[in-house]
Formats: sequence, structure tokens, C-alpha cells
Amino acid sequence: MVINKEQFQENFKFFDKEIIVEIIDLFIDEFDERMKTLKENIDASDRESLVFHAHSIKGVISNFVAEEPREFAKQLEEKAKLSDQTELLEIYHKLYGSTAQLVDELKAIRVIYES
Repeated sequence: MVINKEQFQENFKFFDKEIIVEIIDLFIDEFDERMKTLKENIDASDRESLVFHAHSIKGVISNFVAEEPREFAKQLEEKAKLSDQTELLEIYHKLYGSTAQLVDELKAIRVIYES
């Protein structure tokens, strides 16, 4: 489990259920494109874009209190800032896997807020 559900509920307790569902849907809808963009940035050695996109996904993931994928996004961002290309693909694959798990968990949470 990557989401801290207790903290998630605390963070979203004042939100309307419909808004929570919209936030979840937006993240799920953007997941594939965000991950594709990160991979393209790595493949092209586009350091500036990688910093930007890794920082962006880190912030979005933080909304869901998912520490593991947030940490992988942070590692990508920091390595790109330092122009350190070592292990970028390995970190990307870890980020992809843990973020895919986040998507699955969000789908389950979404059902709760949908009703």
C-alpha cells in the first residue's frame, strides 16, 4: 500500500466528494502521458524538462500522501538537477511501478467517494 489512507482522509476532509473524484480522475487520466514524458526526457537526456516534469509529478503524488512514488520522483528530479544520469532508468521503473500501484489504490478509494 503506497497511500497513507489516514492522512489522505485528513487532507481531503473538507472537500466535496465530487471534487475528490475529479482530482483522482485527473491524476489517473494523466498517468500514462506523464510517465511517457518522463521516459522521453530521460531518453533524450533533456535535463531541464526532466527536472520540470519530475517536480510536477512529485507535487501531484504528494497530494495523495504516497511517500514511495513521491520519493522516486524526487530522486529523478535531484539527479537531473545534478546532471547525474546514473540509474535514471532504474529509478524511472521504480517510479512507474509504485505510481501504477497508486493508480490502483486511487481507483479503489474513488469508489468510496463516488457513492
